[in-house]
Amino acid sequence: MQTQTLERMESDVRTYSRSFPVVFTKAQNARLTDEDGREYIDFLAGAGTLNYGHNNPHIKQALVDYLASDGIVHGLDFWTAAKRDYLETLEEVILKPRGLEYKVHFPGPTGTNAVEAAIRLARVAKGRHNIVTFTNGFHGVTMGALATTGNRKFREATGGIPTQGASFLPFDGYLGEGTDTLDYFEKLLGDQSGGLDVPAAVIVETVQGEGGINVSGLEWLKRLEGICRAHDILLIVDDIQAGCGRTGKFFSFEHAGVTPDIVTNSKSLSGFGLPFAHVLMRPELDKWKPGQYNGTFRGFNLAFTTAAATLRKYWSDDSFERDVQRKGRVVADRFQKIAAWLSEQGIEASERGRGLMRGIDVGSGDIADKITAKAFENGLVIETSGQDGEVVKCLCPLTITDEDLLEGLDILEASAKQALS
Repeated sequence: MQTQTLERMESDVRTYSRSFPVVFTKAQNARLTDEDGREYIDFLAGAGTLNYGHNNPHIKQALVDYLASDGIVHGLDFWTAAKRDYLETLEEVILKPRGLEYKVHFPGPTGTNAVEAAIRLARVAKGRHNIVTFTNGFHGVTMGALATTGNRKFREATGGIPTQGASFLPFDGYLGEGTDTLDYFEKLLGDQSGGLDVPAAVIVETVQGEGGINVSGLEWLKRLEGICRAHDILLIVDDIQAGCGRTGKFFSFEHAGVTPDIVTNSKSLSGFGLPFAHVLMRPELDKWKPGQYNGTFRGFNLAFTTAAATLRKYWSDDSFERDVQRKGRVVADRFQKIAAWLSEQGIEASERGRGLMRGIDVGSGDIADKITAKAFENGLVIETSGQDGEVVKCLCPLTITDEDLLEGLDILEASAKQALS
């Protein structure tokens, strides 16, 4: 396997190629193939970017047909037939059935672009600067989004420039069971000497992916929405990793029955791994002046095409989301058994998650690394998350076959036992 050129020329900032040091050449649904012909089951799925699997044939055909027709590929923010088709499909398949009315902003194509746009829009709309965010949250690494991201590893990589404009509060469960962390938020909002500038918005992940698969309670989310409404604060849900079906609903906030003022989506939005992001906002919040927030690659027409095909294929009824929820229960049950075995070995472990966004907290990054490294040796690609990398995280494609899902879980269980034997 030839890796010399890659190791010599690519920046040391690379991460995934260190954990999975092979050269991949092909992929189909939940399987990756390296240049030696070895296959791996993929429980990473582009860090949640490939919810519909690698090279999904239905979505790929829509892309091939569009390219063969000489459709617009790059069009700045021109009106195009592909854009119109996507917006009409989004409205008819996703928004109207859920009773949602949003305008759509296409920023640059990544999640951090969407977060940057969302927090700036909130500031413009409310005339306030502060954004409340939560411990262990991850919202991106550009300067505005980074200010709302908790992990010190990312925050220290600014060259000494301070991050500004955000206030951190404890996420649900951060202070242990039995403590509602929103009591602290309400106390600060009602205290003139609490030191909290009244925020323009609160930004929250309903399930914190990078933070360690920390799941917010549904009642906690409802209460958070109520606090925002009572104090004229916008609620932004960052659904970049938890959205597009990952938790068993298209939007992760559907489980709680809340209606955010602003929603950010990216990762699996295109359905095919193509860069694509959007910001959904209540119509009255669209305070942008023309060109006030722009970008050369806003609204990628190939991604419009694949995204529309994805919505029509998988979200026209509830059969796909019910299947995701079923598979989520399979993973949860197996993760609970693995966690129980680990606990019997003296390693305090627990399972958590929602839908097919699940993790096993093993309490130690070193232990988690040993398990995932052994899993890769055995043919499974799976990563870790959490403040110290202590959570083994499953983000397999939602379209994974039952056979591949069960085989991947078998590999993970065997790898945990081998790593700790």
